[in-house]
Amino acid sequence: MLRDEIPYILAVHSVTFAGSRKMRKLIDYFGGGKKIWEADASELQASLLLSGKVEELMAARRKYDPRREYENMIRRGYRATTIFDDEYPEVLKTIYNPPAVLYSRGQIEKLNHKGLAIVGARKASSYGRNVARGLARDLARAGYCIISGMARGIDTEAHRGALEADGCTVAVLGSGIDVIYPRENTGLYDRIAASGVVISEFPLHSPPESKNFPIRNRIISGLSRGVVVVEARARSGALITVDFALEQGRDVFAVPGPITSKNSEGTHNLIKQGAKLVGSAEDVLEEYQLTLRPQTITQSSSRLGKEDGQILELLGPEPIHLDQLVSGTGLKPGVLASLLLRLEMEGIIEALPGNYFIKLRDV
Repeated sequence: MLRDEIPYILAVHSVTFAGSRKMRKLIDYFGGGKKIWEADASELQASLLLSGKVEELMAARRKYDPRREYENMIRRGYRATTIFDDEYPEVLKTIYNPPAVLYSRGQIEKLNHKGLAIVGARKASSYGRNVARGLARDLARAGYCIISGMARGIDTEAHRGALEADGCTVAVLGSGIDVIYPRENTGLYDRIAASGVVISEFPLHSPPESKNFPIRNRIISGLSRGVVVVEARARSGALITVDFALEQGRDVFAVPGPITSKNSEGTHNLIKQGAKLVGSAEDVLEEYQLTLRPQTITQSSSRLGKEDGQILELLGPEPIHLDQLVSGTGLKPGVLASLLLRLEMEGIIEALPGNYFIKLRDV
């Protein structure tokens, strides 16, 4: 694809949101993106390919300069890759209705790494968040790129776990690449873009509308070798990703949870239907004849002292209140608070609302 054509393809895409098949038909019919953009109304109508979009396209042409918009996008640190470009990930070309355009920030080549998706509940429990983070960390350490949707809950923890392992992670947004949602993940977005890649098929400035998220889920599964579900209610959006995974011939894994938890109903149903039960990263890796790489001793773990060990012996995946830590360690509150802050900064524990704490990983 000639680079001169890209601004016009993006302009047509931003108005019509044409899928890859329709975009290919449009280009074949008109002979290029610029010719689509410059075609008059009668030509567009005659193509029968832009039903209901001709007036929108004509109106957009009066106020939209494709070249200027494209230059502004590049200047802001974003890029766009069309399905006609060599950089477009081959694995996505094999799925049903692949996106015509991928907008990105970061290293687009990461999309060609072997990937595993980790998805699940937005309103995740401390158990679910801890498990997702640990699985992502271990799978990233084994060489997999962790793919998720940067939503609250399980998605967020999956990205964080991969980053803790200095591994690869990909965030697939349900909004424009320049619209960070949820806003509290702005820092996470920047970290993913710096070491992995953030992508979206939605044009710039697209808001995070509810209809977008099921659409983007086919990309999460499409980029992945398998999908791991950590906490999902019986009618969870994460199960839409599973449906796409099955259609695309991807593996499905599920993490069990407490039988009393609503967040476990979806994952337990998946296990009943044949999804592989996951109790650790090894359960996923053995499907691909892989093992975890031996973990090297980090600088942070070598600095931990006796008092840190006392704290970590009391902490686990379930929240422990500060008062319990005070009584259990015998440390003065001021000393304990300082140690907890350092352990949190090391990514070993997490502070929860109400002065509760959980351990994220063993050291």
